[in-house]
Amino acid sequence: MLEYQAEQNSLSGKVILVTGAGSGIGRAAAIKYAQYGATVILLGRTVKKLEHVYDEIEQAGYPQPAIIPLDLKGATEQNYKDMADTIEEQFGKLDGLLHNASIVGALGPFEHIDIPTAEDIFKINVTSQIMVTKSLLPVMRKSDSASIVFTSSGVGRKGRAYWGPYAISKFATEGMMQVLADECENSVVRVNSINPGATRTEMRAKAYPGEDPLTLKTPEEIMPTYLYLMADDSKEINGQELNAQ
Repeated sequence: MLEYQAEQNSLSGKVILVTGAGSGIGRAAAIKYAQYGATVILLGRTVKKLEHVYDEIEQAGYPQPAIIPLDLKGATEQNYKDMADTIEEQFGKLDGLLHNASIVGALGPFEHIDIPTAEDIFKINVTSQIMVTKSLLPVMRKSDSASIVFTSSGVGRKGRAYWGPYAISKFATEGMMQVLADECENSVVRVNSINPGATRTEMRAKAYPGEDPLTLKTPEEIMPTYLYLMADDSKEINGQELNAQ
């Protein structure tokens, strides 16, 4: 799947929501899904960034996307219910959900963890994903074949010193994926996680300020696995921890 090549229009007719769609991997995934025919719903906190992605998709002649501005840290369960109602009303179904948005926080020793920052990390990386998924599952069950993709990390599969709350949140992400995948077994919804690996993004630069970004793959270069998990070719894949590199 690292070399996966989809047929043109393989996502035609699909509606896919991408969180954190304004930049980095989320932006690349949204554009890639649109390129293969999907109607993409761009969710993020910064409207200006979402509008730039919207314009890129439109100017390329891909299906017209939609924008949902939402701050995952401050959003309530009612906000997510309203979002689900709007998606169902406008599109009738949801075929894909890419949980991409997350924050790292400051790296450091465990005894230096700032609790308010940790709580923000858990709210965005874990709690918001619970609420998004809970609200959207009924809409996804209206699809013939729906895919939920959680974004994991190498430090969410094997703990590493100084990664604290971020690593813990990604272990929670993997657990959430496994629970949900088990519940969705033999249904129209499949659930998997993907570890993007070291990628040239703003978040990576904050975690490794001394690293040469030119040594890393760009978000566009790791898209084959992201595309595979949304295409019907992965219909039988459920509960798997996959890698993009």
